[in-house]
Amino acid sequence: MTQLLPSDDNRPVLVLGPNPTPNGGMHLGHIAGPYLAGDVYARYQRARGRNVIFTSETDDSQTYVVASAGRAGITPEELCKQSTAKIQSALSATGISIDGFGPFDQTYRATVLQYFSALHSAGVFRLKTVRLPYLERTGEFMVEGLIEGDCPVCLTSSRGGLCETCCHPNNFDQLINPHSTINPDDKLTYREATIMVLPLEEYRAQLTAYHDKLAAHRRPHVRQMIAELLSRPLQDVPITFPLNWGIDAQFPEVPGQVLNAWLELIPAGMFTTSYAAAKLGRDTVPGELWRKAENLRIVHFLGFDNAYYFCLPHIAMLMAHGDKYVWPESIINNEFYELESSKFSTSKGHVLTPEELLEEVPRDIARLYLALTAPEYQRSTFSRSGLDTMAEERLVGPWNQLAGILAKAVANAGGDSSRLPVSDAGRQRVALMLERFDLGYEMPTFNLNRSADTVLVQIDRLRRQATALDGCGLDEQPGAWGDLFCEVKALLALASPILIDLAAAARDAGVFDDSPESGTLVAGAFDATEVTPFAPPLLAADVAVG
Repeated sequence: MTQLLPSDDNRPVLVLGPNPTPNGGMHLGHIAGPYLAGDVYARYQRARGRNVIFTSETDDSQTYVVASAGRAGITPEELCKQSTAKIQSALSATGISIDGFGPFDQTYRATVLQYFSALHSAGVFRLKTVRLPYLERTGEFMVEGLIEGDCPVCLTSSRGGLCETCCHPNNFDQLINPHSTINPDDKLTYREATIMVLPLEEYRAQLTAYHDKLAAHRRPHVRQMIAELLSRPLQDVPITFPLNWGIDAQFPEVPGQVLNAWLELIPAGMFTTSYAAAKLGRDTVPGELWRKAENLRIVHFLGFDNAYYFCLPHIAMLMAHGDKYVWPESIINNEFYELESSKFSTSKGHVLTPEELLEEVPRDIARLYLALTAPEYQRSTFSRSGLDTMAEERLVGPWNQLAGILAKAVANAGGDSSRLPVSDAGRQRVALMLERFDLGYEMPTFNLNRSADTVLVQIDRLRRQATALDGCGLDEQPGAWGDLFCEVKALLALASPILIDLAAAARDAGVFDDSPESGTLVAGAFDATEVTPFAPPLLAADVAVG
């Protein structure tokens, strides 16, 4: 029997996408990173017959919302509303199969407060007096997305709190030459404030053991970042800030202060997990599915610039809850995606949205190209000419030639639906295909680039196999045709996490014998000794010249 799994691990899977900040819409850089990766992984897990919850929601508490709203001259609330609609539209347009996109509502706030309150009551947080940038003109403390300066570690331009280049924190007064991101001419001073912090250094031993155990589930850049930070004393993490935007912490020691928005994201995941589960037919209390008794695997997809919080403070806070919750197993980061070799920049008009691309390019072509060029381990770039070349020479052209040969053979057989034999050698080739795709789709070796390239390589291989049989009737070489139809059927299933519209057309045409999307790749799915010939669907070829 074909063995699809590297092990018999069939635990339910919780897939977490990053929580997008609602300070604007989405561009292709966002989609090509964690969202497409999370979608492909979730779709593959569903095809394997596993229970999957794939979820996300907006991160409304971020100070980036305040800064962007200030520059736009609208309220933060209005910006959140506008941006959330744009974000959901972009995710839907590109086929990101999130099971439940959680609302930022009272239940969300209550979940976050309950999570933090338990730690506060247990004495996990400490009071600390720190120096924070301060704007005398307005009487406001300026932190996180409200300020910008030079990173004290790598010296590149950085926002407050965390450098997106080296992923090291720059807490409190560590940012060099800070200035306001709303009005750079505003002069900043410093004032002391007493806030709540998490003493991260106290969790060093646990964090080291956790990351050592799961090192294979971390990509090299994140492993380097973790090693750098653990090579020196870990900084205290701000839990509260004296700000006017965010969730009121309700801690008596720091009245009126709000929670650090970066640290909401784990309880946010607990809330959205419950929200999505309800849509899938299971009503739960937020946090219930994260309990260790549920035996979930948690896989988190995110950009490298967010990795510090998810690899250290978030894990430490889960640890501080004791043995209550499961900890993320795989934390898969991506690097930055550029547009024609330059950084995406909304302010400079150098941006391409998913909706704009999909006006010109069929969705499957866009998804395959984004997967092929996704910034998995280093920066990569979107090229319209590269997309067109890939579509014509490696995807649409070869696939439609392959599909055309099979369709012609079926038509020439006069509608004869007699099943064709599949040889041991044919089944062995399918088994090899399954193993190769599993390496690209499964943890800890998940890789969008390799998965997309494997789709293209197999299309070309089967096209050459079909070309050799072209003109020969099904009854003349039934064994060779049977093997080819079986392998093409397997490829349609294996490419389905990326080529979602082609797979849907194949399901509608009965290629998978009325099998639902969930379960098309369960063990034994392609062990049959016979196969029914079919005419594969074509890929849309209307790719505009860039």
